[in-house]
Amino acid sequence: MHMSDMKLMVFQSDFGYRDSTVAAMYGVVKRVNPHLEIIDSTHELPPFDIWSASYRLWQMMRFWPEGTVFVSVVDPGVGTDRRACAALTDDGYYVITPDNGTLTHILHAHGIREVREIDESINRLHDAGKTDVFHGRDLFGYCAARLAAGVISFEEVGPAYPADEIVCLPVPKPAYRECHAEGIIEIDDPNFGNLFTNIDTEKLLASGFHMGMHVRTVILHNETVVFDASLPLLESFGNAEEGKPLLYNNEVMKTALAVSCGSFSDTYQIGFGSEWKIILEGERK
Repeated sequence: MHMSDMKLMVFQSDFGYRDSTVAAMYGVVKRVNPHLEIIDSTHELPPFDIWSASYRLWQMMRFWPEGTVFVSVVDPGVGTDRRACAALTDDGYYVITPDNGTLTHILHAHGIREVREIDESINRLHDAGKTDVFHGRDLFGYCAARLAAGVISFEEVGPAYPADEIVCLPVPKPAYRECHAEGIIEIDDPNFGNLFTNIDTEKLLASGFHMGMHVRTVILHNETVVFDASLPLLESFGNAEEGKPLLYNNEVMKTALAVSCGSFSDTYQIGFGSEWKIILEGERK
């Protein structure tokens, strides 16, 4: 295969960089073909956090060229009977990952045209010894490299199985009515402590909200109210007084929470996931 025909490879995992696991995984890729291009998304996903793996795939995927091969390894069930799979999205991206919920956001946002279980008799590295605790190296990285380099076709990954058998995490849908929206806090911005909701900002604005409006913001954790305050809905952090909380439109067009030059998640001890509900009510003055 000509170098220009090789697919880009984008990796994410919860491996961290404190040992050599990432380097070992990439070494296997380069053994398949030394010209394959590897790009890191992150290897600092929270350990065992399948929800974060699912969201981060969605967050970055549409900005990459069609045909890119994504490898996501957050795999608390490694070595069990959970499926190891390769998915092809409706818009032409490949995802090599354990089928443990990691495909949830991609399935909803991109659609999955086909999913195949990796045939370990063909697409597993066999000279590393028999171990069932490092599928990132021996199965996902190796199989993805063979696919990206054109050693195998997608059909040669392994047998197909129905897309409706893909394991999905529960993701409550947002709801909108006049000057009212409900959703969840879906993820954090770990560097700055911002929190992203699943409330679409365009739909929020179409429901009677407007920039500059003060919004009653209620956050519940497992139905217990943990935050209740009036926050301004602003275009950006700099429009708020330093140290003050705000709502804003984030980079993926979702309504988010921040503290200007601070951390919302640390200041108010708020987390993310389907158990963190948020209610927004526009205040009429």
